[in-house]
Amino acid sequence: MIPKGSKHVAAVCVFLFGASFGASAAPFLQHAIEGDATLAADARIEKVVVFGRNSRRTVEEFASEQKLSPVELHHKFAASGLIECGAAHGAGQLTLTDDLVTTAAHVFFDEDGAPRAKTCTFVNQVDGKDVRTPIDLSSIIAGSRNPYAVAAVHDWAVARLTRPVNGATPYGLAGAESPNTPVEFVARGHIDWGEGRELSMEKCALHDQLSVGEEGTREFSFDCETGDGASGGAVIVGDKGDPLVGAVLVGWRSNKPFHSAPFSPTHYNFAVTIEGAFKKAVIASAAKAYVAR
Repeated sequence: MIPKGSKHVAAVCVFLFGASFGASAAPFLQHAIEGDATLAADARIEKVVVFGRNSRRTVEEFASEQKLSPVELHHKFAASGLIECGAAHGAGQLTLTDDLVTTAAHVFFDEDGAPRAKTCTFVNQVDGKDVRTPIDLSSIIAGSRNPYAVAAVHDWAVARLTRPVNGATPYGLAGAESPNTPVEFVARGHIDWGEGRELSMEKCALHDQLSVGEEGTREFSFDCETGDGASGGAVIVGDKGDPLVGAVLVGWRSNKPFHSAPFSPTHYNFAVTIEGAFKKAVIASAAKAYVAR
């Protein structure tokens, strides 16, 4: 998310995107990481985690490289948007229905476990125009409402919108994820990308399974480039047919934060899978939304 530095800081830097091996939880910027004089100066730098050559692409660049239609890609991935909560923003996407979003819990809750704002809005683009839709904050189901205080594998959330978004096709749900699976990271919100609003697309892979939550979610490292503000963005599984979201970006860990370095066990981004309680929450919320219509 984009505001305030993360408390997910270890000896190595960890941020929930924002955690540095550090680790970062991807939303926030504005102040230095506590307790580390070396990182304090760097913390003012936009936190963008890359692995050598930056593989992020605009829709037009991605379409050209993959010999696809940019118009069709814009339509295909219109479900990806921003979640704005006060002065902060993260990423999120319509999932299963046109009035339900998936994201990371820290997009909604700050370092103290308090709501980031009294109102939050989902913003996506349909036919090149921003569509702003309020989020029903009373509908939030999260792995934790104090995500900075628990293991990252619990940093997931589902929320309903106050009305459907017309013209954007929601993403489906992928099956169980496996190590070394090719994926695409599709998200808005990277602080260094299109003024933090434009869609970024790239191909990469899930790597190692890092942990398993008691609610059935799993944490994987992956090697797509990311920037603060893209927390909650979609890890898309399969590049054929309709997009299927299998996980959401939560953060990064690095012993060389703020510098480009090869992907390694000490320099990587990580995502939480939509499985177990997370998946059940998505399905139940989607069914509830359908019945309410």
